[in-house]
Amino acid sequence: MKGIEYKGVSSVDGPIIVVKRSENIFYNEIVSVRDRNGEKKTGRVIDLNEEIAIVQVFGSTTGLDLHETSVEFLEEPMELRVGDGLLGRIFNGLGEPIDGLPPIVSSKKVDVNGMPINPFARVYPRDFIQTGISSIDGMNTLIRGQKLPIFSGNGLPHNRLAAQIIRQAKIRNSDEQFVMVFAGMGIKYDQAQFFIHSFEESGVLSKVVMFQSLADAPSIERIITPRCALTAAEYLAYEKNMHVLVVMTDMTNYCEALREISTTRGEVPGRKGYPGYLYSDLAELYERAGKIKGSTGSITQIPILTMPNDDISHPIPDLTGYITEGQIVLDRELSQKGVSSSAGLSRSNMNELSEPESV
Repeated sequence: MKGIEYKGVSSVDGPIIVVKRSENIFYNEIVSVRDRNGEKKTGRVIDLNEEIAIVQVFGSTTGLDLHETSVEFLEEPMELRVGDGLLGRIFNGLGEPIDGLPPIVSSKKVDVNGMPINPFARVYPRDFIQTGISSIDGMNTLIRGQKLPIFSGNGLPHNRLAAQIIRQAKIRNSDEQFVMVFAGMGIKYDQAQFFIHSFEESGVLSKVVMFQSLADAPSIERIITPRCALTAAEYLAYEKNMHVLVVMTDMTNYCEALREISTTRGEVPGRKGYPGYLYSDLAELYERAGKIKGSTGSITQIPILTMPNDDISHPIPDLTGYITEGQIVLDRELSQKGVSSSAGLSRSNMNELSEPESV
């Protein structure tokens, strides 16, 4: 119950704490955890039964005492504060500002878990988005409201490609406002700085909302990051009538975090240890792209994932391919030969791209 702190926890195992269940607790509820020194940490309910609730803490559980730790259930899901000041801001994976500026001034908070779009309410994607990369524009065009993933491999220049698309993407023959939302999951610090400097130098940072969950952040934060990004995109698209391009990297890190949490919960694993609900979980994210009747705005997605061992039949690219409309595949052999993106090859809805160059 909100406002009541329950003292004592049953066990602490890594980022997981087990507490006695109280009334009116629900799945994905946000929890405030206070240690014996009064320091507060935030967690989320990831499992529960009739007697206990399992909470994953955002951060370290070092110093939590079984008897002195208190828990308060906040009776609300994870929410993102949205408003007119979103554009040009940089947030961490939980939607907290990390750019040195104050929080968004707004009374509007939105559940990051979102709602599925009614298929009947969708408008068929038709309008062309120019990326400035001939392999994409000429052979596998990006359409407004579409979800078009980039399949890459370790060491291939997918981050440069993503930054180039964000810098150059535009709607031809239109003066409608076009903005970008970037979500980085499990990326290294130098990669995060690369994106920031790239957007600053090209002057597009004022039209970008960035969410960054670095590699040293808790795995649960990587699960929240794309949901925060898509929540911000939905606000800009369906309430501010903007056209939004969402770039999410790296979806493989997201799925690894999902597998880690599933293992912690003791769930029965599926292919290669990933949870059996991996397909539906990815679909929950990808299907938040589109155009809706009655709104002039739209959300277009470019998820980026690195294929383990360059294996396109791995569960992550395999399931992603079932949900999305075609794929862009970065080819290692072409990259080693120095073939630029303007010479990409098309093969059954796939493009083979190497290191992107400015067009």
